[in-house]
Amino acid sequence: MTKTLVKPRPKVQAETKRPPLYKVILLNDDYTPREFVVQVLKAVFRMNEDQAYRVMMTAHQKGACVIAVYVRDVAETKAKEATDLGKQKGYPLFFTTEPE
Repeated sequence: MTKTLVKPRPKVQAETKRPPLYKVILLNDDYTPREFVVQVLKAVFRMNEDQAYRVMMTAHQKGACVIAVYVRDVAETKAKEATDLGKQKGYPLFFTTEPE
């Protein structure tokens, strides 16, 4: 009778990748009131008054400002929601996303 040797298999752990992240960017325009932009930032991105004002001023001075970084679905949803709030009031407020 022969004995067969069985080698134990090494455990293979599946390597999970983190999903790619996307930046939400506020683009400056000369028509949307600053107070409205601050309201949108507070409502959609859960910023406090000071954070929202600083982000709005950065976009105003530099032409654009990265607001937050999320996974793709969340970033696109928040950008669309914020842009739609501006459209509802008749402003050309625009948020976009791009890969980080």
